[in-house]
This record gives sequence, structure tokens and C-alpha cells, in this order.
Amino acid sequence: MSLRIPRRRFLLRSAGAIGAAAAAETLTRRPAVAAASPPDPASGSFAISLNTSTLRGHKLPLAEVIDIAARAGYSGIEPWHDEIARHLDSGGSLGDLRRRLDDHGLKVTGAIGFFEWMVEDEGRRRSGLEGAGQLMDRLAILGATHVAAPPLGATRELELLRIAERYHALLELGERTGVTPALEIWGAAERCSRLGEAVAVAIEAEHPKACVLPDVYHLHRGGSSLAGVRLLGPSILGGFHFNDYPADPPRDRIADRDRVYPGDGVAPLGQLLRDLRFIGYSGAISIELFNPTYYQQDPELVARTALEKMRRVIAESLAAAGNPRPDRNTVTAFAAECRCSEHRASDPAIELAGRGETGARHPGRFQG
Repeated sequence: MSLRIPRRRFLLRSAGAIGAAAAAETLTRRPAVAAASPPDPASGSFAISLNTSTLRGHKLPLAEVIDIAARAGYSGIEPWHDEIARHLDSGGSLGDLRRRLDDHGLKVTGAIGFFEWMVEDEGRRRSGLEGAGQLMDRLAILGATHVAAPPLGATRELELLRIAERYHALLELGERTGVTPALEIWGAAERCSRLGEAVAVAIEAEHPKACVLPDVYHLHRGGSSLAGVRLLGPSILGGFHFNDYPADPPRDRIADRDRVYPGDGVAPLGQLLRDLRFIGYSGAISIELFNPTYYQQDPELVARTALEKMRRVIAESLAAAGNPRPDRNTVTAFAAECRCSEHRASDPAIELAGRGETGARHPGRFQG
């Protein structure tokens, strides 16, 4: 793929591609990428996983966290790479972890790793890919379907098409292991901090398993509207991290430690859940918190409280469900997300996407 397309021209092309792909994906209702065990009735159509960051401050062995997640009633778990490594270093095996998961009926719906797959330095990138491959090998034994691929080491000078090229290489590595790397959105990163930017990279990676991993906190931190999710198709989502955030501190000063239980903050989670149902997403949603106050409480209580509050938000969302069609505010929010004057809400392509129609293209919009 060419790496010489000027930045503005690329953004125009990507914005148009996102709009067209969103409409087509929403209409076809392709199955969600992120696999999960069957949800329980209290969770609607969603399978809820526990991201082990929620209990990370308790410094528990991974085997114990798995037991806690099962007793609380989760459908899956999302472990961190260093927790798996500590389990192995202490004499445990991947096989015994897999048996424990299977005994509890828990699925590994994702995992958290930190590997430098997109950096400019070739040596660091090669080392990052080796680390990613090793982690994916381990996750495959655990039955995992996805692993987070954050924009670690990204700089503003790094072109989106170059990131897409490197993401393609990472996806090819995932094909070997059967574990799909999902491009994680980091709100404070210099690249892939916004939903539209990450989706553009996934599209330009030109790989059938390309997907993104949004997070309620990170979308807010990076300045993306949650409404943009409604314009996507389910197959581009490789999972979804759920949490909530307070009104204060403000967006530019908020940090991971400020995340709160779903429903305890001001995020429009109810509408987000209705939007996910509207586009046909049936993959995992994972509760990811880093709250130091929760780390001082009983881990069983924290795990149960997080799940109960998530279920309550889902139930309230379903009870309040109304007209499933995108409203004009949603379309306008998506246009703003694209940051492109040619894709205002008056643009026929976006208008058609908002009405659930396809086929609108501007002559020459996608040329060259």
C-alpha cells in the first residue's frame, strides 16, 4: 500500500470509507468478532467479563481471581500478561489454568499485553512482535480469542497508513496463533486516541480480522463521542471495555484511577448499550476499573458489585429502549468524529447511513 498519501487526503478517504462501511455492516448484521460464552438472562444479550485490572490492586494470584470471577457470576475473564507470567514463574502451568477456566465455564474473551508493534525503531518493533507472538501462544492454550494491541510508543509523526501496514503484520501473526489482536484505543495516546482514527487504521489494514477495542473511559478521555459506535458494524468490534467516569475531574485531567462502577458516573451507558444492540453486537463486554478505593475493599465484594451494577445498567437500558433508528444528533456526532468538512450531516452518504440505506458515494471520493 502507498505510504505517500497526504494526511488530509487520507483522512478524507478514511472518513468516507468508515461511513460506507458502517452503513453496510449495520444492514448486514454480520456476527460480532469478539467471541464470548452465552450470556445469562440478567445481562440481556451481552456476556460480561471481568478484566483483572478491577482486582489488580489486591495482588492476588490469577487462579484466585478466576475463582472469584466464577463465584460472582461472570461469563468470562480478561487477564493481564504479567499475571499469566507470574503463574508460570510460581510453578503453575497453562494447562492447569485452562482446566480451572473450563471447570468454571469461563471464557478468556480477551487479554491485556504491552508490546511495541507500531514504533518506528525497527529493533524495538521486532522485539515487540516477538513478545506479542509469545503472549498469543500462551493465550491460545487458554482458549482466548483476542488480545489488546494498544498504541504503545506511537508518536504524532507516525502516519496512519504506516500504522495500518504494521497492524496488518500483527494480524498476520495472530492468524498463526488463532488469537486476534484488537487495536485498543488509548485516550491519552498520540495516535489511535479517538474512535474514528482507530477505525480508519483497521479499515486500511486490509485484513478480514481487523478490529478495534474501545473503552468508555478512553473514548471520553480522547474526545470521542460514544454515539459514533452506532455508525459501526459489529464485526469491527473486538470487545468493549466498560466502566464509568465522574463529571469531575475534567476530560483533560481525568486518569485511570478515576474510573468508577458502571452507573455511578455520568457516561451515557444506557444509550451506548442500546446502540450496541442496534448494530447487532453480541460479543463480550469487559468491566475494566483501576480505582484505588475499590482496591482497599474485599475483592469478592468488588467483583460482585461491579457485575451487579453492570447488570442494572443493562436492565435499565433495555427498559428504556425506544426507536432504534439513529437520530440526527448521532449522525452529526459521527460527522464531527471524522473531523472532515466534506462529511457534514448534510452529506448524502451520511444521511443515507443514518436512515439505514447504502449506495451513496461522491464521484471521485475514493480515488487515488
